[in-house]
Amino acid sequence: MAKQEDIFKNVVSHAKEYGFIFPSSEVYDGLSAVYDYAQNGVELKKNIREYWWKSMVQMNENIVGLDAAILMHPTTWKASGHVDAFNDPLIDNKDSKKRYRADVLVEEYAEKINQKAQKEIEKARARFGDAFNEEEFVTTNARVVEYLSKRKEILARLAKGMTDDLQDVKALIEELEIADPETGSKNWTDVKQFNLMFGTKLGASAESAMDLYLRPETAQGIFVNFLNVQKSGRMKVPFGIAQTGKAFRNEIVARQFIFRMREFEQMEMQFFVRPGEEMKWYHHWKETRLNWHLSLGLGKENYRFHDHEKLAHYANAAADIEFNFPFGFKELEGIHSRTDFDLKAHEQYSGRKLQYFDPELNENYVPYVVETSVGLDRMFLAVFATSLQEETLEDGSTRTVLKLPSVLAPTKAAILPLVKKDGLPDIARKIIEDLKWDFTVAYDEKDAVGRRYRRQDALGTPFCITVDHQTIEDETVTIRHRDTMKQDRVKISELKDIIENEVSTKNWLMKM
Repeated sequence: MAKQEDIFKNVVSHAKEYGFIFPSSEVYDGLSAVYDYAQNGVELKKNIREYWWKSMVQMNENIVGLDAAILMHPTTWKASGHVDAFNDPLIDNKDSKKRYRADVLVEEYAEKINQKAQKEIEKARARFGDAFNEEEFVTTNARVVEYLSKRKEILARLAKGMTDDLQDVKALIEELEIADPETGSKNWTDVKQFNLMFGTKLGASAESAMDLYLRPETAQGIFVNFLNVQKSGRMKVPFGIAQTGKAFRNEIVARQFIFRMREFEQMEMQFFVRPGEEMKWYHHWKETRLNWHLSLGLGKENYRFHDHEKLAHYANAAADIEFNFPFGFKELEGIHSRTDFDLKAHEQYSGRKLQYFDPELNENYVPYVVETSVGLDRMFLAVFATSLQEETLEDGSTRTVLKLPSVLAPTKAAILPLVKKDGLPDIARKIIEDLKWDFTVAYDEKDAVGRRYRRQDALGTPFCITVDHQTIEDETVTIRHRDTMKQDRVKISELKDIIENEVSTKNWLMKM
């Protein structure tokens, strides 16, 4: 656990030191769970967003984009259920004065039990090798059966308590002797519900102002525009509407850096289908979205599906793609079959029909919806944390390298004149002028070239291009590859093709 904590601290420290993420309003001691994306972070974030957008919208003829307003008519949130049901069950520790989500405390306890079972399984796998039958072992080994049964019972009791009586959740926390993670105290208050929406007002005066909310999700902007998009785009079911944008939640328990914030960005797509075909598309998008993640090469072992046992009121199927963050497996993306709940709710509250006329069936119906929703900030953290590595080199020295997928790297190449004289900076500047039309590139002339290499490694730059005295003679440069540190001598005229081959979105998405 200490090692994981150290890794996470290094991630946070590196993000600030190298201009990726700063605490917001830091000169005023910051604002809890609010962060600013710095000069390199904003580029990485933009590249992740564009990689998602190209795969979802540009590569699918039946998916189009939308950018709905953050402020929406307040009845929107009554129809969606957020006014009445968008709550977190919170519990306070009387000694530490810390506040926690009660369900998360129980889920983390259950996950520790699951990890014990997984350790037993891995021990057996190592012992028996190829002869190991995991399915048989899980159902017959007394210790594993006990662990998994206990975990299942705890989660079932949690689900029941969340639905029926929150005091049962507190009783479960006390029965399991769950302690405050920071202080070890077990002195808990009752569990209470807390609405997560930020309120604001629209109007010139306090007397006439209308109460509004900052949107807690981006999906409702898609649903209320369903018919506008369908008619103006002459869309035929099945079709999707994609959107990226800011959402706001008054998270009381906001922690783990940018994993859980009060202001965050979502990338989601609502896919409208015929009633009865939703499960076919649900499974399609589960597979498609996992393949998108895998295309980035962060390691198949870092992903897993978590199928929901307890479903939201609007869903008939739901799964999370979980990622192995430095603090364990947590939700990265959700895939939900939302049925026709949202469109019917907006029909009811608005008094307007939100139906589709299907010419093949010759009938009107309210489409069902399959949703894919990934947090852009969580995606940033997954990519950044996994890419940050410490390597020991052959000479015993170490280097810090940010092995970002090159398609996402903020800067694709750094141009380095070997010395600041003899016309080398002029040649380097000319290369910059040629490449910057196609790639984000940087110029770096400060310090010895070895130090510059290390700086670009830490920034995640895939290529360093060094201009030296031989360049004057034959118009060749040295191109250094970040991950292997291999150096090649190439013609200046070849640089564009070399970089394009490595960072092309097409080449990366073809891995799906």
